[in-house]
Amino acid sequence: MQTLLGFDFGTQRIGVAVGQSITGTATALCTVNARNQQPDWDRISELINDWRPDGLIVGLPLHADGSDSDITTAARKFARQLEGRSGLPVHTMDERLSSHAAEQLQRRDKAAAKAGVDAVAAMIILQDWLETDNPHD
Repeated sequence: MQTLLGFDFGTQRIGVAVGQSITGTATALCTVNARNQQPDWDRISELINDWRPDGLIVGLPLHADGSDSDITTAARKFARQLEGRSGLPVHTMDERLSSHAAEQLQRRDKAAAKAGVDAVAAMIILQDWLETDNPHD
């Protein structure tokens, strides 16, 4: 069984979710606010220390045609920094529709509405990762 943390990267907020490979499910956890457009590395480190994940998943916000945008470059940089700081394997996941799906889910689900759109988007990214043939045991 693996525990994974998923991240929906943004320059102002980063959504975080936790999931388990054995159940194949993810849960919205929290939103970490950025400081001066930089990730709050102290808070992210706390989450990693608290949950002790086996791996980390970062959503990649791509254009509809699959090409990179400015935020994609920033998300890739975040993923590299996250890997360097945590020492854990970091994987990326296409997240083109996660924010839209998160907003729709929040309209239907009270628990999702309380979690915040960024945390729900992270949950969707991680759930998608768990449902694909990506490397997890």
